Amino acid sequence: MAGHSKFKNIMYRKGAQDKKRSALFSKLSREITVAAKSGLPDPNANARLRAAVLAARQGGMPKDNIERSINKAAGGGGENYEEVRYEGFGPGGVALIIETLTDNRNRTATNVRTAVSKNGGNLGASGAVSHGFDRMGLISYPASAGSADAVFEAALEAGAEDVSSTEEGHEIWTSTDSLHEVAKALEASLGESQGAKLAWRPQTMVSVGAEDAALLFKLIDTLDDDDDVQNVWGNYEVSDEVMEKLG
Repeated sequence: MAGHSKFKNIMYRKGAQDKKRSALFSKLSREITVAAKSGLPDPNANARLRAAVLAARQGGMPKDNIERSINKAAGGGGENYEEVRYEGFGPGGVALIIETLTDNRNRTATNVRTAVSKNGGNLGASGAVSHGFDRMGLISYPASAGSADAVFEAALEAGAEDVSSTEEGHEIWTSTDSLHEVAKALEASLGESQGAKLAWRPQTMVSVGAEDAALLFKLIDTLDDDDDVQNVWGNYEVSDEVMEKLG
């Protein structure tokens, strides 16, 4: 994983979510509901909703489910979710940012704090670790979208700020303001992306050994099992050698 393990949390969580389709659909539906209520219930006129719908499609959520979630939110139905971010440290001193959508702050806070503390970490105050991350836009493409050079050229032309390409795919970084503008421009040259969302990009990485990595991945799994948790971002680096040890 050396060189691109900053994306391990995304890929690892996706692997876990693929096994829990109903739980994944619940999280996707929750984001669609919040996005639709935050602006117009039209993906073409609401950038966040467009990203949520794209993520839902990539997650295999049926079109009827997506439209039902949008229509329900547009009619004032559905739960009212609040966005709450938790910050803290995981095993090995890894900085973690945990993003949630909740209809019960007390429940979510208790569950997140318990999951973190039981798996070698501790939560801090707001802003405890986010200063070590950059808030940016992240657009993901599969490796099949093109060569590293071709994707780099397309991203440069579209106005992206940085690109990281590996055997597993391409990660295109943008400013927060230009995320959807760049994503739309890239569709013309690379086709539809796997996802476009706001993300937390670590400024420096922390290398973790096998023991800490195993506990860290257990923590991520535990958080992923919580319906309120939408994203977990971390600044950890896991080498190929450690990954082989973990099997």
